[in-house]
Amino acid sequence: MYYTKIFTILAVSLAVGFLGCTTDKKVEAPKQERVEKSLVPPKAEVMGKNFAVLLNDLKVSMMVDTASKEIIDTPTLRGNIKVTNKTKGLLDIQAVTLEYLDEAGKPIAYKPSEKMSKVYPFWKTLKPEETAEGNLDTTIPGNAVKAKALSKIQIDLVYVPSPLSRDTLILSEKVE
Repeated sequence: MYYTKIFTILAVSLAVGFLGCTTDKKVEAPKQERVEKSLVPPKAEVMGKNFAVLLNDLKVSMMVDTASKEIIDTPTLRGNIKVTNKTKGLLDIQAVTLEYLDEAGKPIAYKPSEKMSKVYPFWKTLKPEETAEGNLDTTIPGNAVKAKALSKIQIDLVYVPSPLSRDTLILSEKVE
């Protein structure tokens, strides 16, 4: 009888413990999501006096709050860039800078809280008709994406023109 009471109390307390203390674990949906939007047209080619520039596979990537649909961080513009030298001399490209323009041709400003990275270092020397390719990775103002204000992208190539001449010298050296 003594063992029956102990066994009954133990069984009831275990049953109450397992059934009465269940915890509902709720899984929350992510509060942020990465959104990618393609630029239209996804491929653009422009000819300048000294260069031909081709941009393709242009995509804007940004983190968005799922509840409010607000852009959380500075959007990035990624794609491919192809630069061709159209002169008769060497051109030493230093960088490519991008400016984002609205319908009126005015620059779209970055918010003070946004990171500004409009310069893409290129560091290539091109011979006449030579082409260099690279991956473009810069920021774009949130207002250009959110308000769909982007109308044009202005590309500035920073370069050192010919008559740049180069000499290659070979030194005979040994380690002893």
